[in-house]
Amino acid sequence: MQKKKPVVRLLRIIMPIVAIICIVMFPPWEGIWAWITPLPDTVQEQLDDAIDSGLDGMIVYVDQANQPPALYAAGWKDRAAQIPADPQALFKIASISKLYIATAVAKLVNKQNLFLDDTLADYLPELVGRIEYADQITLKMMVQHRSGIPNYVDEEEFDWGNPLMEISENLALVLDEPADFEPDTDYRYSNTNYLLIGSILDKVLGYSHQQYIKSEIIAPLGLTNTYGLLSDVNLEDVASGYYTKYDGDLKTLDYVVPGGSMVATAQDVGVFLRALNDGALLNDDEQAIYSAIYKYEHKGWVLGYHSIARYYKDIDAVVIQFVNTTGGDMELLSNVVYGRIVRILRREQ
Repeated sequence: MQKKKPVVRLLRIIMPIVAIICIVMFPPWEGIWAWITPLPDTVQEQLDDAIDSGLDGMIVYVDQANQPPALYAAGWKDRAAQIPADPQALFKIASISKLYIATAVAKLVNKQNLFLDDTLADYLPELVGRIEYADQITLKMMVQHRSGIPNYVDEEEFDWGNPLMEISENLALVLDEPADFEPDTDYRYSNTNYLLIGSILDKVLGYSHQQYIKSEIIAPLGLTNTYGLLSDVNLEDVASGYYTKYDGDLKTLDYVVPGGSMVATAQDVGVFLRALNDGALLNDDEQAIYSAIYKYEHKGWVLGYHSIARYYKDIDAVVIQFVNTTGGDMELLSNVVYGRIVRILRREQ
């Protein structure tokens, strides 16, 4: 053990130097430029600047206290057809879908249809011996990404450009794999958790959890542009998606797994997020359960689509951003632009 210490010390010196050299020689210029330039006067100007920096299309929804909700758009909805960005376009919201599933869990736990301390083995006994610690992993641990179950999208066989169309096919990628850690001893984001929660919901309900979300969450809010699957919508209503290393449109790629499959407009996501945060969606008991198990914001990413949904208490504002470009430095640029939009809103307070 003593022989390793000089090597460790040397690495501690070398690695920061290597990192600095990489930053200097291969900097993410678009993100840096967007970060250091002065803020424009308006949100719309910021979107226009972002398109000039390399993003294909953007949609932003802002719901700020004492102001009417505002929608902004810039760039292209469909680059090849030269169709301008449409603020009412549908978008693949990817992992933002997890907020809706966590909400469904909170409601069903309150009704005692689900129990947070029941285990994966209790709900899906067929997975005992196929997922390590199935008899120790609780529903709550899965909701909170503390289960240790490997993330199927990290497996070598998973291909974002050729997604598997069956939940069982995605799950099979991690069956019989060792756990990332013992249950509830660490945190690691894993899409497999929500794939399994979706399956548990389907089994307990006796029908699709997406139908439950529609009837118990979406419909009460009066939302008409939120869907469980891409196959539920007219593709012409969906914004095209682009990847920097691919020339085509990624709109038709369908990700069917729970926790990543939903499609919605920015406005619908914003209305949902406002209701989730201000208590209009859940009753007091449901809200207490939700607060104990999950967060109130989320990002989403699938090939060609990057989304951010957050609420800012200090300015009482919901800010939703959709960007239909991924790859390279585009996610960094998207995040920087989002932060600048929030700064503009704060400045206007």
